[in-house]
Amino acid sequence: MNLLQTAIQEIASAKELETILNENENVMVCCGRMGPMCIPVYDTMEELEEEYENVKFYSMAFDSPEAGIIRNAPECQGFMGLPFTMYYKNGKVVEATSSIQNRQQITGILDAQFGK
Repeated sequence: MNLLQTAIQEIASAKELETILNENENVMVCCGRMGPMCIPVYDTMEELEEEYENVKFYSMAFDSPEAGIIRNAPECQGFMGLPFTMYYKNGKVVEATSSIQNRQQITGILDAQFGK
């Protein structure tokens, strides 16, 4: 059951996230709610899915107990605003951002961490 109403594939469990990270080299996960700071990030991710074929894009519901794997990650310590967005390369966190990000900020991270 999807808690977020987005076109992005939603991760339901910490175990599922682990599997995705093991099976994909480049992964972006936006962990948030259906709020004003999160929705623009999901929308941008939907657009970028077509442009970045080398990156897998996912969402995760912030309030799910399973999202603790992201909420409690050391990279997210001190984060205040939603969403928490994690960028993984070969299963390791290479970048983490908090709060709203625009397309330019997101593509800057994608290009720097994963190439185009």
